[in-house]
Amino acid sequence: MKSNDDLVKRIENIEKRNEKVSLDKAWEVSQTRKIAIVVLTYLVVLCYLFVIGNDNPWINATVPPIGFFLSTLAVGWLRVLWQKRMTK
Repeated sequence: MKSNDDLVKRIENIEKRNEKVSLDKAWEVSQTRKIAIVVLTYLVVLCYLFVIGNDNPWINATVPPIGFFLSTLAVGWLRVLWQKRMTK
């Protein structure tokens, strides 16, 4: 049988892991993450369009980030449906 100290240590390790998992989940759904992806996507596409000599890179570079942002809005309801299906 395990000692109380071993059990306390295991519980503390589980609680630390749970905190990390919760923080990771919070990051995945945070507005900060979404905005960072939108901005970085825009900048990368903008640079690419300049390199290839696109006629209107400032406007054309908006398409991928807008697509990503719109997909984040649509995925919410899809996730709810998936979760309902998985818990049946």
